[in-house]
Amino acid sequence: MKKIIIDTNFLLIPITQGVDIFSEFDRIMDEPFQLFVVDKTIEELNTIIQDQSGKDKQAAAFALQIIEQRPLNIIKTGKGHADGEILALKEYIVATQDKELKEKLRQQGRKVIFLRQKSHLNIQ
Repeated sequence: MKKIIIDTNFLLIPITQGVDIFSEFDRIMDEPFQLFVVDKTIEELNTIIQDQSGKDKQAAAFALQIIEQRPLNIIKTGKGHADGEILALKEYIVATQDKELKEKLRQQGRKVIFLRQKSHLNIQ
């Protein structure tokens, strides 16, 4: 079974871009998979809710609801930044829109899921 970590910015896509990432995961994955978030993602979403307003705040609140309602497993990490923790978890595919993180993952030879043309997911 494949394991997919969903990065913070990726959880914002349903509100900011109007794309159902979960039906898209089903479409692009050719084998069974489990979805994960790191605990730092929850911290980042709470920070967005506290510090932002408008659509970003709404998207972060919706993302927290997704984490509570969907079968997303939470990975407890150390004290590092979310991206560093994700990079250390080498056996996972990562769903992210973060350009720097995508490049580092590709340098490690890892698969990345990303939003393409603001309408659908792609995996490379």
